[in-house]
Order: sequence, then C-alpha cells, then structure tokens
Amino acid sequence: MITERQIQLIIGCLLHDIGKVVYRSGDGRNHSKSGYDYLATEANISNKDILNCVRYHHAKYLRNASIEDDALAYIAYYADNIAAFSDRREAIDVENGFDKTKPLDSIFNILNGKHGKSHYAMRVLNSQEGINYPTTEPVKMDAHFYQTVVQNLTDNLHGITFESEYVNSLLSIMEANLSYIPSSTSNRELTDISLYDHVKITAAVASCVEQWLSEQGESDYRTKLFCNADDSYHDEMFLLYSMDISGIQNFIYTIGEKGALKGLRARSFYLEILMENIVDDLLDKLSLSRANLMYSGGGHCYMLLPNTDFVKRTLDEYDKELNEWMLQYFDTALYVATGYAVANANMLRNVPKGSYSELYREISKTISNKKMHRYNAEDIIRLNHREHQGERECSVCRRISKLQDEKCSICNALENMAGDVITHRFFTVLDHDEHGALPLPGQKHLVADSEKEVISHMQQDGYIRCYTKNGIYTGKHVTTKLWVGDYRAKDTFMELAEESVGIKRLAVLRADVDNLGTTFVSGFHGADGDEQYATLSRTATLSRQLSLFFKGYINNILQEGGESPFARKGPRNIVIVYSGGDDVFLVGAWNDVIAAFMDLKDALTRFTQGALTISGGIGLYHDKFPINVMAQEVEYLEEVSKDLDGKNAITLLSKEHCYSWPVFQNRVIEEKYVLVSGYFDSTQQYGMAFLYHLVELLRGTQEQINIARYVYLLSRMEPGKEAAKTQREDYRRFSEKMYEWSRSEEDRRELITAIYLYVYLHRSDLTQGEEEET
Repeated sequence: MITERQIQLIIGCLLHDIGKVVYRSGDGRNHSKSGYDYLATEANISNKDILNCVRYHHAKYLRNASIEDDALAYIAYYADNIAAFSDRREAIDVENGFDKTKPLDSIFNILNGKHGKSHYAMRVLNSQEGINYPTTEPVKMDAHFYQTVVQNLTDNLHGITFESEYVNSLLSIMEANLSYIPSSTSNRELTDISLYDHVKITAAVASCVEQWLSEQGESDYRTKLFCNADDSYHDEMFLLYSMDISGIQNFIYTIGEKGALKGLRARSFYLEILMENIVDDLLDKLSLSRANLMYSGGGHCYMLLPNTDFVKRTLDEYDKELNEWMLQYFDTALYVATGYAVANANMLRNVPKGSYSELYREISKTISNKKMHRYNAEDIIRLNHREHQGERECSVCRRISKLQDEKCSICNALENMAGDVITHRFFTVLDHDEHGALPLPGQKHLVADSEKEVISHMQQDGYIRCYTKNGIYTGKHVTTKLWVGDYRAKDTFMELAEESVGIKRLAVLRADVDNLGTTFVSGFHGADGDEQYATLSRTATLSRQLSLFFKGYINNILQEGGESPFARKGPRNIVIVYSGGDDVFLVGAWNDVIAAFMDLKDALTRFTQGALTISGGIGLYHDKFPINVMAQEVEYLEEVSKDLDGKNAITLLSKEHCYSWPVFQNRVIEEKYVLVSGYFDSTQQYGMAFLYHLVELLRGTQEQINIARYVYLLSRMEPGKEAAKTQREDYRRFSEKMYEWSRSEEDRRELITAIYLYVYLHRSDLTQGEEEET
C-alpha cells in the first residue's frame, strides 16, 4: 500500500513547478520562491515536505537548505533533472534568457525528420472547444492568461485534500490546465514539452527513485542524489514496462444478431475499461500512481517502474494471475503479453546514443516471444482437462458455460450494458458483484452509473474506483477521465444504411497510423543520425497527443465534417466502433464513411504537420451482412493499403482500387471523378448501363477491338450541331480526356474507380450482377 510519505513526494513533484505559472502571471520572483509562497498562502498547503519539494528543487537553493539528509526535496531535485534532461539545468538556475510570452511548440516539429516551426494557441485543455491544431500564426502568451490558469488551479486545489484518494484528481487538474503551457521558455532550446508532461514525468521518476533507494537501504539522499548525482545516473533504478492484450479485434466482432451495433460498442468500451483497470490494479500493487503510466490505448500500455526485486516479483505474479483470469473468463480468446527493460537515468535521456531506443526494441522482442509461446506444458494440460461451468455453448462467444437466454453471463452483461455505454458518463469498479455487472480481474466488477448512483456507491463499502468518460471530474477516488471516441449518428446498421446517398449500403473502415512502432523507436532521430531528442519526455508527449487525437478529437472531426464530393459539410452518419491509441474502426452510411476517412486523414495531417500518415480499407455491405465477415474482409483491404510502397493509402471496395492518398485525392477525385460527375450531371441523358458499358470496355482496352468500341461509344455522346456551343465544348473536353486516360493503365484504373463512385452515388440500388463487377 502506498505510504503517506510516498504520496507527499508525488504531490510535491506534481506541484514543484507551479511557480512558473505564478511567475509568468506577473510575479517577478524566482519561480521556486513564488511557487512555495503561492501554495502556502493561496492553496493553503502546510505540509513541509510538499512545500520543500517546490522551494528547493533547484541546486542553488537546495545547496544551503536546512533540511534533513533524507528530505524528499532531494528526490524532487534529482527527478526534475532527469525529466528536464539536466544538460540545460545550469541555464535554468537564472530567469535571464527566457521569454515568458513563448507558446508551447509542437512535438511534431521534429518528428520523423521534420523541421517545423509551429506552436499551439493559448488555451487550456477542453475537447469541447475544438482541436488545438499547431499553427505558425504568431502567439504570445500573456499575463492575463496565466492569471486565469492560476485562478483555475486555486479553485481546484481548494476542492481536494492531499491524500492517496485524490492523487489522480490532482493529475487531472494539472492536465486540464497545463497541457498547453511550455515547461521551459528558454530562448536557447526547443520548448515542445508541456508543463504538465514535465511535472508528470518528474513525479514518475521520483516514485521510482524513492522505492529503489528504500530497497537499497540508502537514506542519505543528499550525498547520493545531490553531491554524487552524476554517478547515480549510472545506477539501474528503472524498468520501462509494457503490456499488450492480444485478441482484441476478434473479441469485439464476436457479437449476437440482436443490437449488433450497440454490442460492438459495448465490447470495445469494456476492453478499454479492462485495460485501464488492469493498469490501476498493478499501480496499486506497486504503491505507485498514474503519473507512472506513460501511455495507454488500443490494448497496449507503457509504464515507468522502479527496478526493485519487489516490483519484478509482483510483475511476474500479476502476469500469471492476469492470464489465468483471462483463461477462466475468455478461454484463449484474450491473452496479455508483458515485458520490461532495465534502465538507468542516462538511458532515459538517451545517453549513450541509441540506448533509449534500444529499451523499446528489447521490450518488443520480449512481448513478441511471449505471444509466440503463450502457454507452457502445464497450462496446456490444465486447458485440456478443466471442468466447464455448464454443458452448452454460448450462442454469441461459443464458450461453454451456464447459459441464460442461450448466452453466457458475460455476453448477457455486455448486451445489457450496451445502451449504458452510450448514455452514462460514470463507470464504477466494485469489489462485489451486482446485477448486470461485468467481471474484472481480482474479483472486481464494473457497473455503469449515473452521477447520483456513483455518489451512492462512493459512500458504501466495496467501492474501489470510478472512471469518467470525456470529462474531468475531481473528487474522492475519481481515478481518471477516459477520452473515448463515442460519436454516433444512429443506433442500428439499418438506420445508417438508410442515410446513404445513392445505393443504400453500409461501409466499414479499418485504419491505423503508418509505421507508428518505428516512430516511437526512432522518430526523434535526425536525418544525420542525431538522437539528442530521443527521450522519455518526448515519447510520452507524443503518446498523449495521439491518444487525445484518436480518443477525444475524433468526436469533433466527425461532428464537424468538411465539404466533400461524398457528403455535405456537417455531422457524418457514422458510428465509432473502436478508436484506440492509433487505429480506428468506423461503420456508417457508405458515402459518409469515405468522407469521414478523408476528414480524418486531413485532420491527422494538420495535427501532426505531415509527420504521420494513416492507411486503411473501406468495404461496402448490406446492413444484414455478418459484422465479423465485414471486419475480416476490410482487414484485408487495410493490409493492401499497408503493402503499398510508402503506405499512406486508401483501398476501396477491392484490392484493385488501392491508391496513395495524393493519387486518390488529386487524380481519382479532383481530376477524374470531378470530370465524370460534372459531365454526366449536366447531360442527364445517359443511364447507369451506359457507364457500366464504358467500364467494361476500359477493363479490356488492351485489345484493339475494345479501343475501337470505346471510341465509338464516346462518339455516340457527341451533341448535335443544334446543341449550344458550351455543350459542344464540354463534350470535346470530356471526350479528349476520356480517350487520353484510356491509353494509360494507371489512368484507366483511376477512371474505373471514379465511375464506380459516381454510379454508387447516383443509383438507388444495384442488381446483383452489377455489384459483382466491383
């Protein structure tokens, strides 16, 4: 269990740089002094250990401080150095050479070889206010903004007490207010690390250092961390730990026929909560806070942990316990693979060069090996000889269990919670079962609550924690807010299909960010191999930004869709089934899905300044088509996009219609679709059969006879002499382009795609034979 002293250290580190906000609001004193006075007088904090972490976190003040040799301030100082990468520590000891008006630079300025100059607007974090895109427009942070932030912090700090129950509320407060405030405003350095990310990592490092020192029996912090700090950077105090849940996609798509769309969303959200609760349970066992969670999303997470025998033993035990629970409730459908790499402080700041990236490679290798060898001989024997509860298969997941209405208890609970996932904001974890609750590891259970219900649960025995969806709430045990992509336009597949323009079909999109694993390992390396920016702070910042985009901002993107050839400007007729750390699964009206993917791609390009790209596949289906088959087929289309040289691609309908985004947008849509659409919309005298005849001939234009037929078909479209001059001129341009494109294989392929898209947008339905042509 986390101790009072450990809590004070976490809080002290989270607040250690609060004086920077006070200083920039107009206080002329050094930020260590102004932060100390602010917390003591305005926030009414009296704990000397917390206050000393703020007052003495710089060397020149710590050197002459009258504090004990084991004071927490020494750990805060040491952790601050590591988090800020102590190569710039000397410059920070004075306030000269800084510009208080500097905004936060974008982390994407230097990602994947970019050399951007963008920064963020002067804002607090609020997804309801829209996306804070990087901009090159001048931004100057002013004292009034910082004064507003100070007041926000004061109001929030008065609402909590500094105990273990409120540590994660404090994290939420800091994230909301400090996410777009630069940690450093030095004129000599990049200012792309937010004050929130800096204090969070400082707290994570400090917790690790405190536990490592405790196991070593070291209590002379002054000598170890201050006088001999450089030597201690070589001590292996840390573990970079990762966890990955396998089988997520298949679990999500295993649904019954009743309420299929709600069922998809319920399963997706359950896995999201499952991972978050696993993280919190593990952190509780290790006496740590969510400050030590570097990233969580898509069934994957990274944590910074202490390198102690206790931690490693606990990790091994929890790994075994977790997978035994997975087997009990899900057979072999879900599996958790874990791995860690030992690190010293120098490695976290990439000293020697390449050491930080190597940590991720080592972890990835361990996890991959575990996935290949999930179960040992003992596990397999137990699997083959275990007794099942019940004798019949669940009609949904096919697991043998006791059934009610032909479904197991989990599938029934997921079905019951499907509507609550959409309408409820609070999700409470209890240590006992309740009607309709979903199981969680460690004999815990999950229920969806209204605000009144969660308050009632908090006052009862058996309450453990609560998660909030897309909103920041502070209070007892409010562990964390979860950004959740929960946009929905309709409730059923049929309703979505009916909203389609042209043919009444669903479309399914599966997509994810290209080369993200490589980006995390080497994305901050310069073109010349320079790795000075490959650090823990930047990796954590990048992870948080992507999580915010795909879990939070995606709702804004779909709500505010741009003008498109496929849909009008405004909300998309889409439902988010799944949107994790970097990947997306959408279902909706077929034309809106294409428009939404274009929206998403353009938004990601703008958000990351072109440093990251996204590839995906889109398939069209009847609304009664089995969702698991849709998912498998579209997964293949996504793989086709990923296999294209350079990726950054979209595949529509079938593998023949795969294009890089520039080709799709500029050549297929802007060039060929616009010409076909413009001409046929203006003539109104040629039916869809005529267009299909054109496509049939285009497919076989390598044969001379088909070229002749194609030219003949185009000539039949020529207006008579009595037609207006503009009409004849339109035909001339159209026929010349159509003939020109027929001579090139790539142009023909692009033209066929454009014609199909036009036909689908203008037909109320298709015959079976016509559909098979795609």
